[in-house]
Amino acid sequence: MQNCLFCQIINKQTSADIVYEDDGFIAFKDIHPKAPFHLLIVPKKHIDSVNHLEQKDKDLMGGLILTAQKIAKKNNLTGYKLLINVGREGGQIIDHLHMHLLAGRVIEKSEVMEKL
Repeated sequence: MQNCLFCQIINKQTSADIVYEDDGFIAFKDIHPKAPFHLLIVPKKHIDSVNHLEQKDKDLMGGLILTAQKIAKKNNLTGYKLLINVGREGGQIIDHLHMHLLAGRVIEKSEVMEKL
């Protein structure tokens, strides 16, 4: 996806503060953090949103959560929030599946929904 911001970051065409990368995923700091620790974890495979997942993507989704766990352990996070927004009405801004990893203070559900 040539016009996708996250694909451009994955392909190193646009800069980001990347903190983790492997063959399937990339994680970078959110440019508008809602918590002291706020990363976006993005699959390298372009999928617009959860609404566009297929049965064959179930391993990718498991990998997304396990990648978040790996990053949390590496950063000594004992408590954190994982959030996936779906569609504009669900707060999704970039049309590329991604998960927010937030930590550093207690984050209320209503607060996250207002700000993301």
